[in-house]
Amino acid sequence: MEANWVLIYSSTIVVDVEMKRMYLEENGINSIIINKQDSVYNTFGEIELYVNRDHILKAKRLIES
Repeated sequence: MEANWVLIYSSTIVVDVEMKRMYLEENGINSIIINKQDSVYNTFGEIELYVNRDHILKAKRLIES
């Protein structure tokens, strides 16, 4: 992964992270999801949401609101 991507949110609930990603996209912020959950049990590990370093503040404000 490029150094310009920064983790801004993580959860164990896929739908939660996907909804936040879609909300960021609707507001003009590109983001990516990296799923680090165990593929067998889906209970271990986290799903991580990353944005470009240039959009950290705006993305965090949007997610927290």
